[in-house]
Amino acid sequence: MRVRVVSALQAAELDRRTIASGVPSRVLMQSAGRAAAALLIERFPLETSRGVAIYAGAGNNGGDAWVVAAELARRGIRVRVAESAAAKTPDAMAEREAASAVLQHDVPDGTEGVIVDGLLGTGAVGAPRGAIADAITLINSAAAHGARVVALDIPSGVDATTGTCAGSCVHADLTVTFGAMKRGLLVNRDAAGAIVVVEIGIADVAATFNEAPYLVNESSVLRSVPPITASAHKGTRKRLLIVGGSIGFAGSTVLAARGAMRSGIGMVKLCVESASIAAVQTLEPAAMAVGWPETDAELQEILAWANVVLVGPGLGLAQSSRLFARRLLTSWRGPVVVDADALTAFTGAASELGALLSGRPAVITPHAVEFSRLAGVDTAEVNARRFEIAGELARAIHATVLLKGVPTIVSDGSVTDVSAAGTPVLATGGSGDVLGGIVATLLAQSNDPRLSAGAAAWVHGRAAELAGAGRIRGVTVHDVIAALASAWPQIDVAGVPPVIAELAAVGEREAQTSALPTP
Repeated sequence: MRVRVVSALQAAELDRRTIASGVPSRVLMQSAGRAAAALLIERFPLETSRGVAIYAGAGNNGGDAWVVAAELARRGIRVRVAESAAAKTPDAMAEREAASAVLQHDVPDGTEGVIVDGLLGTGAVGAPRGAIADAITLINSAAAHGARVVALDIPSGVDATTGTCAGSCVHADLTVTFGAMKRGLLVNRDAAGAIVVVEIGIADVAATFNEAPYLVNESSVLRSVPPITASAHKGTRKRLLIVGGSIGFAGSTVLAARGAMRSGIGMVKLCVESASIAAVQTLEPAAMAVGWPETDAELQEILAWANVVLVGPGLGLAQSSRLFARRLLTSWRGPVVVDADALTAFTGAASELGALLSGRPAVITPHAVEFSRLAGVDTAEVNARRFEIAGELARAIHATVLLKGVPTIVSDGSVTDVSAAGTPVLATGGSGDVLGGIVATLLAQSNDPRLSAGAAAWVHGRAAELAGAGRIRGVTVHDVIAALASAWPQIDVAGVPPVIAELAAVGEREAQTSALPTP
C-alpha cells in the first residue's frame, strides 16, 4: 500500500473527507488507539510489564490516548493516566468516559516502563505552555531514566508540517502515526524515533488525495527498476560516461563509477582531466578512462559511445570547468544527470540550465546549498519549503529535481515523491557521487527520470541503513557501496496490517541510564 506524506492541513483534510464518506470520527479514533496499544505491547513487552503511564491532552490526541489506556487495561496491564486538561472534544470526552470503567484512576508514579504521549496532535502550533509543557518535561525525564516513550501521531511540541519545535518537545522512541506520514516526522527524525504508519480507515480516500506526495517504499522501487533479463549483456545494461575528475578530485568519479557498477550498469568510462587518468585507472580498473577532449571532434567521439552522461563529480570550479560543462550539455542531447560542480557552474543561471536540459530525460541532484545557488534563494528557504520548492525548480528547468536531505524530495514538476530511507552515515563526502552513479544507471535503463531518481534515492538510503546496522561512527562511504548489493528489493513484501509503513530510528542519542527515578 502506498502512503501519502501530508502537512497538518492535509492530514485534517484527509480526516474530513474520510468522515464525509461515511466513516464516523470516533471509529477513526478507536482504530488509532487500538492499533497503537497493540504496537506498544508488541515492541516493548518487558517495559510494558512494569506498567504504562499515559499523558492525555484535551483534544482528539488525548482521545486517542484514552483508547490506548482502556485497551491496555483490558489486557491486564497496569495503566496510570495523567490529564493535562479535561477532555473537551465530543469524541475525546466519550472515550474518557468509556475508559473510566476499566481504569483505576491512579496517576503515574515514575516507575512505569512505557510512557504514552497523547498531549498534542497534528493541529497544534506554537510552543507548549503551562500543564502541557510541564508534562513534556516529565515525559523526557522518565525517558532519561530508561522508560520507553511512544508518541501518538506526532511527538508533542513538534510541528506536524515543519518538524520544528517552538519550545520543548517530546523525544520519542516510537511514533505511531495514523493514516498518512506527517511531514514533520520526516524532518525531525531525532524527536520521532522509529516511525510506524498504521491504517485506520482512510486508505480509499488517501489513494485519490493527489494534493500530497507518496512515500517511496520497497514495493514502488521494485516496480520502478527494470529487470536485468537472462539474455542481458554489457550493451543492454547500457554505457555510462562520467565527466569530472579535475586534478585532486579524481576520487569523485571513481565513487560514482562504483555506485553505478553496484547498480547494474554495463560499462563505465571516466572522462577526467588528463593528469587524473592514471589515478582513476589505478583505483578502478573495471572502468575505462579518457582525458577531457580538446576539440569538438574529440568530444563527439567520446559522447557517441555513451547511453547516458553523468556530469559534475570532481569537475572543479575553475572557469575552464564551467565552460566545459556548458559545452558538453550543448553537444550531448541524450539522458543526463547533472550533479555537484556542474550545478555550481550554473549559479544564478537556472534558466540557462533549463534551456540546455529541455527536451530530454534529465535529472539534477543538488543538496540544499547547491539548490540555493542555482535557484537564487536562501538555503534556509530551501530547507523550510523543500516539499514544494523542488517541484517549482523542476518546472522552471524542465528536468526532474532530486533535492538531497532529510527527507529527500524528488519531483518532475507534476508529481512529487519523498524518500526517507537513509541515516547520517550518508552525511559525508563522496555519498552524493555514489548516488549520482545510481541515478545515472537507472535513468539509462528505464528512461524515466522521476522513477529513476526516486528509486536511486531509496536504494542509496537503504544501503546506508544496511551498512550501519544502527551505527553511524565507523561506517564509511565504501561500506555503503559494498552494501548496495543487498539493498535492491527482490520481492514485493506486503506490510502486516494495520502497519502500512515503517522507518527505523536513525542518529545517535545521548546515553541513558537504566536506573529508575525516585517516586
